[in-house]
Amino acid sequence: MPIDRERSPGMKLLFVAIIAAVLTIPLLLVYALVYDRQDQSQTAQAAIAAGWGGPQVIAGPVIVVPFRTTQTQTQEVNGQSVTRAVEVEKLLYISPVENRVSTAIVPQERRKSIYRSVLYEAKIAGTASFGLPADLERFGVTRERLLWDRAELRMGASDARGLTEGGTLNVNGAPLPLQPGKGPAASGGQGFFAFLPWSGEGTIAVDYAFGLRGSGSLSLVPRGGSTRWTVRSSWTAPSFGGAFLPAKPMIGDQGFTASYAIDKLALGQAPVMTEDPGPPQLDTGNVLPYASTAAMEAAPSARHPASGGASEIIGTSARAVTVGLVEPVNLYSKVDRSVKYGFLFIGFTFLAFFLFDVVGGARVAAAEYLLTGAGLVLFFVLLLAFAEIAGFTAAYLLASAAIIGLLTAYSAAVLKSWQRARFMAALLVGLYALLFVLLNLEAWSLLIGAVLLFVALAGVMYATRKVDWNAVGRREEVAAT
Repeated sequence: MPIDRERSPGMKLLFVAIIAAVLTIPLLLVYALVYDRQDQSQTAQAAIAAGWGGPQVIAGPVIVVPFRTTQTQTQEVNGQSVTRAVEVEKLLYISPVENRVSTAIVPQERRKSIYRSVLYEAKIAGTASFGLPADLERFGVTRERLLWDRAELRMGASDARGLTEGGTLNVNGAPLPLQPGKGPAASGGQGFFAFLPWSGEGTIAVDYAFGLRGSGSLSLVPRGGSTRWTVRSSWTAPSFGGAFLPAKPMIGDQGFTASYAIDKLALGQAPVMTEDPGPPQLDTGNVLPYASTAAMEAAPSARHPASGGASEIIGTSARAVTVGLVEPVNLYSKVDRSVKYGFLFIGFTFLAFFLFDVVGGARVAAAEYLLTGAGLVLFFVLLLAFAEIAGFTAAYLLASAAIIGLLTAYSAAVLKSWQRARFMAALLVGLYALLFVLLNLEAWSLLIGAVLLFVALAGVMYATRKVDWNAVGRREEVAAT
């Protein structure tokens, strides 16, 4: 009379845990696949924006006037230190007393293969007023040493490729001829300028307007006494960052409007400076403004012929406010987050099979656990593949429906019961629905996940409260004699 010895429930649980641990390897491979596809997407987006313009930084207007000053220099002559006074030429940067800027952003999407990038065209218009401070001498500069015949009015855009036709600079209503380059240091030295007919007496009003193409984000570097910036767009998913935030931005189905009010006390900058603040530190998704890197490297030692050899000294970094045009749904970040819940799917599905095995009497082989786990891992591959074509929500519904149908039919064969298979289908539907909620309610994901695990643990404890984990079950079969 042969005896069939089965593994103890404890050994079965250990065996299932080992199989689940093995399945972490393909999960990690899927995780790496998401990163690879995201990297390819960023490369494609950079290629789309290459001929258009990158994240843009607007700086200015600012008036730059060379001036002469005397410095004391010490040199070694025949082994002795010799001190002498030398006349040098420096630059004085005059910030506006008041600057009012209005920007309209027109977004558009461009595609390359299955990838897309958000581009924009911006119309920038503003009015600024300038005047020398009455106590100019207290800043170390005297009026008689200023070289007004070489004064310049500068406007900056960090990626000059994005400058379109129609740029204007008017002083007291009179237009000035524009010249390329020589933007403020905050824009990496890129932009345009005009020679300024001003002697420093009284105040002048500057009107400016230009078109600018870019991608991803648009930043403004405030400087001077008071800066007011109003930006509006039809894009419905903006992000606001930088050193200052807008007051009560309005965001709706028709787009957004944001207004900034920045005072000189918040900037901590003098109205006139002999050092031009350098490019700001921007959070643009780790993407530097196109072509600004070379300008940043060259700017500290840049010399302009019109300045008579005066060196452009870049001081500390400027501050900026940034408006980003982000995608409403970042499918790669959502797929990445969903893969992290893959262990939860494998664990709950294997746990249901295990309970049917130990409590319900169904026999589930190791190969059946592996095939079921492979189907659960395949869901994330399908989700990624479909999401790049149809969007995240449609891809999630399609991939989850395919896997639920596949595993339900397979469970009916493994568990020898359509009733048990319907239970597995309900479990999978609940898991996928819960995951979708977790992905859309990021702030509540930890709480919901913790409560779910508690409920699952309580259910397993209740279902297995009478199981003898150390016992070896035996089933005797009477042999025909």
